[in-house]
Amino acid sequence: MNKEATDFLVELLQTPSPSGMEMEIQKKWMSYVQGFAHEVKTDMAGNVLGILNPNAPFKVLLAGHSDEIAFVVNRIDEKGFIYFDKVGGISQKLAVGMNVTVLGNEKTITGVIGANAEHHGGIKDGFAIEDLFVDCGAVNREEIEKYIQIGDLIVYKREPEWLMNNRLSGRGLDNRTGAFIVAEVLRQLSDRKLSVCVIAASTVNEETNMGGAYFAGAGVQPSMAIACDVTFATDYPSVNRNKYGDIRLDGGPVLAKGAPINIKINRLLEKTAKQLDMNLQYELTPRSTGTDADKIRYTGQGVPVALVSLPLR
Repeated sequence: MNKEATDFLVELLQTPSPSGMEMEIQKKWMSYVQGFAHEVKTDMAGNVLGILNPNAPFKVLLAGHSDEIAFVVNRIDEKGFIYFDKVGGISQKLAVGMNVTVLGNEKTITGVIGANAEHHGGIKDGFAIEDLFVDCGAVNREEIEKYIQIGDLIVYKREPEWLMNNRLSGRGLDNRTGAFIVAEVLRQLSDRKLSVCVIAASTVNEETNMGGAYFAGAGVQPSMAIACDVTFATDYPSVNRNKYGDIRLDGGPVLAKGAPINIKINRLLEKTAKQLDMNLQYELTPRSTGTDADKIRYTGQGVPVALVSLPLR
């Protein structure tokens, strides 16, 4: 990646975008693609679309969602401690002791997720999310309610970091990387003479209801679509590869195979990968993919879809 693209990816990862609150990241995505797209527009759902060759009758939709999993405030007690619930498939098991940012309407507040100290009994192995709380340092409910209210969203306070071998660690790689990839595909196609219309969509709400994907597909009515998301790598200790497959960080893009996936699109992707001398990996999605591809597929008279995923630990 060039420096401009790398800086853009890091900027996306630094921007809180919990499902239902994607406005700020969408502004940044729009600003980036406006530099090379022939047309940029939004829809009523909050998606942003960058388009090349908009008048071509054959339309290829590339979709990557911009939202991330998070927590949501559901109660503030009389001492100012914040209790919370889940937004998307986030695990409370990783939350203990994590610094968080509470995205209040009036002010953004820093806090830490707490639980009983070890010398006060600790937390049980099977603890639930309601056993945890956010401590922002407030002395009572009245103080914290000046800035925070029920329904405000909470994300981990986590900066992207580069690890060894050019590997990236950060919050919300699922799926700001997908939104980044579809923007980069658009950028690299922008100086070519295209015979088809290419539409890159940064979609919303995938982590909670996939509504963004549905409305993107319904609005565009594409001839075909490729969802770009992440999938679980299995190249770390203790994972059961017999059950979950063999997917490696350096093994190449992952193509989904299963009933929702259009075989012809996969064959075209495989042919292209061979021409580029690019390794591919595979995952099975026999019933559904759990990604934007599922909702796009059901729009209009039906859309042929494929799923290309980035391995993620």
